[in-house]
Amino acid sequence: MDTRLADFIRDTPAGREAEAILRSCVHCGFCTATCPTYQLLGDELDGPRGRIYLIKQVLEGKPVSEKTRLHLDRCLTCRSCETTCPSGVKYSHLLDIGRQVVEEKLPRKSGDSLTRWVLREALTRPGIFGSAVKLGQLLRPLLPSGLADKLPPEAAGNAKPWPEKAAHARRMLALAGCVQPALAPNINAATARVLDRLGIELFEESKAGCCGAVRFHLNDQKDAKDDMRRNIDAWWPHVEAGIEAIVVTASGCGVQVKEYGHVLANDAVYAEKAAKISALCRDPSEVLAAERERLQGQLAATPAARGKLAFHAPCTLQHGLKIRGVIEELLTAAGYALVPLADGHLCCGSAGTYALLQPELSLRLRDNKLAALTAGSPLAVATANIGCLTHLQSGSALPVRHWIELIDEVLA
Repeated sequence: MDTRLADFIRDTPAGREAEAILRSCVHCGFCTATCPTYQLLGDELDGPRGRIYLIKQVLEGKPVSEKTRLHLDRCLTCRSCETTCPSGVKYSHLLDIGRQVVEEKLPRKSGDSLTRWVLREALTRPGIFGSAVKLGQLLRPLLPSGLADKLPPEAAGNAKPWPEKAAHARRMLALAGCVQPALAPNINAATARVLDRLGIELFEESKAGCCGAVRFHLNDQKDAKDDMRRNIDAWWPHVEAGIEAIVVTASGCGVQVKEYGHVLANDAVYAEKAAKISALCRDPSEVLAAERERLQGQLAATPAARGKLAFHAPCTLQHGLKIRGVIEELLTAAGYALVPLADGHLCCGSAGTYALLQPELSLRLRDNKLAALTAGSPLAVATANIGCLTHLQSGSALPVRHWIELIDEVLA
């Protein structure tokens, strides 16, 4: 794609990256076939190819309009298009650059700006968010159904204990996250119990916080980078002490931590450390896959047919982390019969704060996903990301669980 970037961005790191991405696009349109919003709306500007043209115009200095912003806001950043693209276009990186420029060139109206500020500040602070969840549970009958449905049941806050500290030679660090401790605190505890049985100690660092994804994808990249730097500082003593990995149980956060090296590549102080952190980041499925023989031996000790299960692979897992088939293999080894899933590559509509900012599109995608997940009459749904879990559970009578909790229960 021929480009002539404007002076304001041409000779900047973002401009050089954007130009390389734009030039790699050959306009083939394969991406539209797997884009969830294009499938729903049928508008070229609500597909990756159309959005690439919009971003190109913005970076070439054309006027920025609310129409431009609308189509960029509608993107889920699911990266399904990247999986499909035969040219390897790094669409998500271009989208980050384009959205940031639009944000700077066209300030949002006060109401929209306030909503996004509240999300950035409330969701990223575990203390505030946890208190809000507890208050919402108490006031559930008074809340609008759309909000009440997203709250976990009171029982979800009762996590089983972490394993007692053992003298394991192998140690891994876990990201606590910002919303997961309030919504599903058992996920990290279950991961710790599973790893403990494999001779690995998992622990959290209290000085770390939000991975940066919330602010970054709400176009507050400056503060998002500060979130990343804070985490790097909190984790670095453990890195120097020799931890094997940083385990991130929410695939959405995992993608962001994997991106630290890219996002901070031009930071003279943090670039090298950020690259190391990204290299250490692991989804729990990667850790268990590396211990496949030992784990399967333990699972074989408790053989049982555990019924039909539907597995939803989050976009961040299959398109972001490029992990496909691994969790399905682990669940099958645990005795679950996985039901077939139509259109498994399509997004469920959660996409971080998307469910709150684009509720109509989000609910349509959720209902389509639930129809596909329940078509095989499973007893439950499993997934790998806290956002997908709560989003799907809000519209499902079936329990929606994190897959690691199911493995933990089988081993117990």
